[in-house]
Amino acid sequence: MVLVLKRTYFPEGTQGVLEWNGTIVCYTIELPWLGNQRRISCIPEGEYILQRRFSPKFKWHLHLMNVPGRDLILIHPANDAKKELLGCIAPVTKHTGIGKGSSSRKALEKLKTIVCAAFDRNEEVKISILDSRFPPSRE
Repeated sequence: MVLVLKRTYFPEGTQGVLEWNGTIVCYTIELPWLGNQRRISCIPEGEYILQRRFSPKFKWHLHLMNVPGRDLILIHPANDAKKELLGCIAPVTKHTGIGKGSSSRKALEKLKTIVCAAFDRNEEVKISILDSRFPPSRE
């Protein structure tokens, strides 16, 4: 299974649309692109393996594996990237501003339903992060 996150970059934050099989699952918010600097930048575009992860703070959420120069990059609930994220990705039900959204927990539950079904089938789950302005070539 491959989820596709199409990003749009702004100086104050990064907006995204997360799709699976061409259907929108949810929207996303992230920090702005600041050269992959730890704790203040979103992560580089690319393809990453997702794993389930549990923490007392976020309960069950998702972990992006092998992010260059970064660790513990998660998909967890947040409605304001600048106040609540340190490089992670937050699913939201809708965008309410640049780097801001609403109903993040609801969006994460929807995403986890899809992803955990794939995990239960022993499928590998990946996320492909792209710039929405430059779709991948069809070579």
